[in-house]
Amino acid sequence: MHETILVSGATGTVGTELIEALSSENVRVRAGVHSIIKGDRFRVFPNVDLVEIDFARPETLRVAYTGVTRVFQITPFVENQVEIEKQLVDMAKEVGVKQIVKLSASGADAEPGIQMGRWHHQGEQYLQNSGIPFTILRPTSFMQNFITYEGASILQEGKIYQPLGTGKVSYIDANDIAAVAQVVLTQPNYYGRILDISGPEAISVEEVAAILSRVSGRTITYVDVPEEAARQAMSSHHMPEWMINAMLELNQTLKAGYGANVTNTVAQITGRPARTFTEFAQNNAHCFIPE
Repeated sequence: MHETILVSGATGTVGTELIEALSSENVRVRAGVHSIIKGDRFRVFPNVDLVEIDFARPETLRVAYTGVTRVFQITPFVENQVEIEKQLVDMAKEVGVKQIVKLSASGADAEPGIQMGRWHHQGEQYLQNSGIPFTILRPTSFMQNFITYEGASILQEGKIYQPLGTGKVSYIDANDIAAVAQVVLTQPNYYGRILDISGPEAISVEEVAAILSRVSGRTITYVDVPEEAARQAMSSHHMPEWMINAMLELNQTLKAGYGANVTNTVAQITGRPARTFTEFAQNNAHCFIPE
């Protein structure tokens, strides 16, 4: 094994899927985690090592990056996201990393765009100007968000609370993002590319509810939440004001239909079509059916 791939943010939605995908490759994988305990799930893979990454402690970055040939860069959605991205790129350059694959977001280069996209775009530009060979992935909203953020209300109430109106989104399965990343990290054909990644169809949350109802055998309904009620709900969960504003801004763009663009990138890169929301729901039916 001559290649060592670091996955920062390894315990996140995409990171977890990518670690599993890379576990079958003839490479060493470093799972960058904020807490070693949270990375215990990866110990079952013989080619995966755990390494701590604490952005407040630069010495952990040096340990994590030394000896690494390629990096899958996932940064947290925090107020100093751009500074963190620059810190990671600088460290990668210092230790001689051969490629960085950055997980960005759909519409990151839109003008004037939204806060979430602008931060990602600043990170993209810094990476592009670094001199390190790069690939940028811009996925749409994750299907898994309906488990992570809506799972409890779906299980307990049979309801999905979202302020998206009838807006359609080309939701992507994080497994498909990981499949694209696996190819991009292990084949040298994608340097300098910016890849827009989506699911195969654009659907509304009402259509999501109908699919989940069919798959689970339950009645699951969509509650279109007014924006002010959404703000109050996020505030009640002690979300900081800057994050509330960023989330509402994102929701406004999705409600207006700006998340509906469909691409064929998954099929072009992996050789198989992107999963439909129905396939995702069937694969994860246990998450939507009470025990």
